[in-house]
Amino acid sequence: MNERDILLNELAQGLRPMSEGIKWFDGLSQEEQSEVMLFLRHHCVQAGAVAEDAPESIRRAGLRPTHTPAVLISRGRINEQLGKIVGLAPPDERRKAFRLLIAVLSIVDRRRRDRFCCDGCGHWWHQLSKVE
Repeated sequence: MNERDILLNELAQGLRPMSEGIKWFDGLSQEEQSEVMLFLRHHCVQAGAVAEDAPESIRRAGLRPTHTPAVLISRGRINEQLGKIVGLAPPDERRKAFRLLIAVLSIVDRRRRDRFCCDGCGHWWHQLSKVE
């Protein structure tokens, strides 16, 4: 666990405003942004993202259905599409992709928490709201 991991999980859990996350993301180098995007993709897949998560993720991210990341995630095969989203290069598209991946992580982590961690767990990221 490091500061980046904590920040990303706080964003996904709604413990920090997305505006703060965007400001942080915009301040990263392109290489660092790529690392963050790969981290998010990995955790979305590990937490069980499915194609049916796309509409709600798009809505939560505040994207229009015509935005490139929204179009990509709507095409099914979630793992493949998340890989394409991570590869978006223009800064504006990367920012939208970041918002979308945070929204996906929010949805899939909440589902996983409700199914498997409702009686408590040892996942450090599920303890963030209890830490001051």
